[in-house]
Amino acid sequence: MSLKKQVEAMLFTTGRFMSKEEIAKHLNMNNEEITKILEELQKDYTEKDSAITLQKQDDLFKLNIKKEFGFIINKLLEDKEMDSPTTKTLAVIAYKSPVMQSEIIHIRGNKAYDHITHLKESGLISLEKQGRTRLIKLTSHFFDYFDIAEKELKEVLKTPQDNTIQNLLQDLPKPDNAH
Repeated sequence: MSLKKQVEAMLFTTGRFMSKEEIAKHLNMNNEEITKILEELQKDYTEKDSAITLQKQDDLFKLNIKKEFGFIINKLLEDKEMDSPTTKTLAVIAYKSPVMQSEIIHIRGNKAYDHITHLKESGLISLEKQGRTRLIKLTSHFFDYFDIAEKELKEVLKTPQDNTIQNLLQDLPKPDNAH
């Protein structure tokens, strides 16, 4: 079996960012071999007419859907995993993170308590007691799930042409009806 196909299969199966060292360890290869294979895969995916790309973030690699197909992912997430009000609450949390729960409740209304519970159970946020309220933080699972680096999140939220989270923020704040 081709080593390139093994690396590709590993990246596809894990669905998360992996370092060269981690890939090399699992396949009993050295870093130089992995570097060469990753360069070949990068070239293959750049040249292919495919919806998939090899994404590099710092020294980590992951197979991912090309950005122009992100609308499909967003639609699937909207339909299957979170209702619109919960998604909007998550967008506000992402925009303000780290943020006090009391501020989210003020912006989104009392229904946000349910949204926060759901988001915590989904592993997308964590809560830390801070006096009478809680500090809400995004988890590493959030960044993996939405395929964005923590340092890029604020930039993405500021970019008007990026409609991934911007569209979710357009109606905010609406504390009376918690949409």
